[in-house]
Amino acid sequence: MVPMLGLADLSDERVVEALGSAPRTSSAYRHLLNRGRAAVPAIRTGLRHPDPVVREQCCKLLDHLLVEDAIEEMIAILEDPVPSVRVAAVHALSCDRCKTDACRPDEALVLAPGMRLLRHDPDPHVRAMAVELVGRFVHTSVEAEAALIQARQADPSPAVRKKAGWYAPGGTIHRRT
Repeated sequence: MVPMLGLADLSDERVVEALGSAPRTSSAYRHLLNRGRAAVPAIRTGLRHPDPVVREQCCKLLDHLLVEDAIEEMIAILEDPVPSVRVAAVHALSCDRCKTDACRPDEALVLAPGMRLLRHDPDPHVRAMAVELVGRFVHTSVEAEAALIQARQADPSPAVRKKAGWYAPGGTIHRRT
């Protein structure tokens, strides 16, 4: 009988593969998160994995472990054909709460892709997440402000219009930030 190998016995690349196995996803995720920056190269490679579950989980991991070298890859994955992967990528680029010592993407790199998603992505959940990314820069960019106002007034999704209203001038999040 062959002994079952635990995640600690596997390379980071093999653990990234395990992210796509439903019974192992959560333990593989925790293992990679606990490995921290040492696992980032394997996680970055996982962004190009053929399984969208693996790509999505790698985006979620980079939400906590984002490094400057991975920002371009995260921006590129905003073009992923699977909406849940795009949602996870937008969240990773926009959320400050999840990051402890991770870098925060610069406005010059992420605002334009965020506005493109907000205006043109076919998936309303992706557009709703893009509101958060664009909303990070509403106080420093007239383009971000205009994009949020436009979304508040004209997005086909009521949820996106509502969320954009929170981040647009006069909204509750806009006033708080």
